[in-house]
Formats: sequence, C-alpha cells, structure tokens
Amino acid sequence: MTQRKQENSILTLRPLRVADERSFRRAVKEFREKEPGWLFAFHFEASTDFAEYVRRLDCWTKGQKLPEGFVPNTFLVGVVRNTIIGRVSIRHELNDYLSTYGGHAGYGVVPSQRNRGYASQMLRLTLPIAAKLGIPRLLVTCDADNPASQRVIEKAGGKLENVLAEPGKTVPKKRYWIETTLDA
Repeated sequence: MTQRKQENSILTLRPLRVADERSFRRAVKEFREKEPGWLFAFHFEASTDFAEYVRRLDCWTKGQKLPEGFVPNTFLVGVVRNTIIGRVSIRHELNDYLSTYGGHAGYGVVPSQRNRGYASQMLRLTLPIAAKLGIPRLLVTCDADNPASQRVIEKAGGKLENVLAEPGKTVPKKRYWIETTLDA
C-alpha cells in the first residue's frame, strides 16, 4: 500500500477489495456514462459477481486464467476517503501490441475526480511497484490529442521516444519511457 497526501486527502494505491464493491461499481458506471469508449474495468459487467471479479484480478497478477491477449498484470485502485477515484493497470511484460501501442501501465481517473492531481499521484506511486515487479523502465503511452495525460507522464519523468500511428485509429500514440525507482 502506497500513500501520498493531496489537498488534505490521502490517496492510497492498492489492490481491489470485496468491500470496495459499491465504490467500484459507481466508478465503472461513471466511466461508461461519460467516456463509453474507455474501459475502467476489464471483463467486468453489471451482472459480474464482485467477489469472483476480485479473485480473477488476483489470478491475473499471478499470470493465471488470463483472457486471450492479456499478460500478467497488477490492477490497483486509487482510493481517497474510502472512495475509488481511479485505477492503474501495470502489465508485468509486454506482448507485441503492448510494446508498440499499449505500454506497461494504463491509468484513469473517474471523470468527476479529475483536475485534482490524482493521475499524477497514481502514476508516480506506480513507479516503485513497477520496480519491484522487475520493470526498470516503464513504457507509458497516450493519445497524441490528450495533453492532460501527456503532462502527467512528463511530470513523472517520461521521455518521449516517438509517435506512432495505430492501425484502425485516427489519433496517433505518443510513447514515453519512465525510469522506475523503489522510492515513492
């Protein structure tokens, strides 16, 4: 568990717990309503048994029962005052797609919680976790038309490597590398 103080609130980045169900479902719903093209939760539907979903995420961390195309990954939620405000997914390794377009880490902040510095905190707190997973350099990508995400990545030490057109997409991806550290 990693924490950082922000606006008199402590942001904790940790694994999802069964007790988080109400807050998690609210975050998923808000993303679906406000950003239907972006997945806050992978392989999660309204009818999903929540305790089973938490177990499934734990299996994925261990590289077990992975959906097709997935790699072992750690799914963490950003929590402030017992409310889920975002999530980070750290991929332990890269397949062809991830090494080109997806990267090691994906993060998102619930739309109603944006512009409070939470994305920057979550990405910064991800670096020592990635280092412990044996990832010395973290590849993080974002759409070229997303200046907010670009600022978050650059603030965390991201160095732009290149910009690539992704087949089937109209917006290219910016690819950044961030050196990981064991210090939060």
